Amino acid sequence: MAILFKTTKQLESQIDEYLDAVSQGGLIFIEAVKNYVEKKVDDFSERLKLIIDFEHKADQLRRTIENRLYTQTLIPEHRSDVWGLLEHTDDLLDTMKETIEQLDIENPEIPSELNSNFIELTEVSVKAAEELVQTARAFFKEITAVKDHLHKVYFYEHEADRIGNNLKRLAFQMDMDLSTKFHLRYFVLNIQNVSDRAEDVADRLTIYTIKRTI
Repeated sequence: MAILFKTTKQLESQIDEYLDAVSQGGLIFIEAVKNYVEKKVDDFSERLKLIIDFEHKADQLRRTIENRLYTQTLIPEHRSDVWGLLEHTDDLLDTMKETIEQLDIENPEIPSELNSNFIELTEVSVKAAEELVQTARAFFKEITAVKDHLHKVYFYEHEADRIGNNLKRLAFQMDMDLSTKFHLRYFVLNIQNVSDRAEDVADRLTIYTIKRTI
C-alpha cells in the first residue's frame, strides 16, 4: 500500500482486516447454504449468526477506514476511488448476509435432487468474490498483479451464470407447483448476485487501476 499511503500503518492493517472479513464471510456463506440444503438446522442458525456478525464487523471497519481516508495521509486524487472500492465491496457481504437471512425467513423447500447444484452454484459464486478480494489486495499492494486476478473474477461470474441457468432449467422441469419453482428461481438469482456484485466491483477496479498507472 506504499503508493497510496505514507505512514498510516494502522490504516493499511484495517483495510487488510476489512478484506479478511469479506473473504471469511464468503466461507461462512458456503457453509450456511450447505447446512440449509442438508437440513442441518442448528448449524445453519449458527452460520446465520456468524455472517451477521461479520457483516457488522465489516461495516464498522469500513466506516473507520473511510473516516481516516479524509483525515490522514491518503493522496487526495485517490480518495474517492478507495472510498468507492470499499463501499461496493461491502455489497458482496451484504448480499451474502441478506440471502441467508431470507432463507431463514422464507424457508424454501429445496428438493434433495438439487442439493449438489445449489452447493456448486454457491461455491463458484463465492470464488468470484474471493478473486475480487485478491484483486483489491493487489490494487493496494502490487498494482501490476491486478490483472492476474481480474480475469478470474469474470471467469467465475460466467460460470455462476451457467450453473445458475442449468439449475433453474432443472427446477422448472421437475414435478412441482409453479410457485415452488419461482421460489427456487428467486434463491438461485440471489446466490448468483454474489458473483454479479463481484463483477461490478471488478469493473470499477479496472478503471481505478488505469487511473493509477497513467
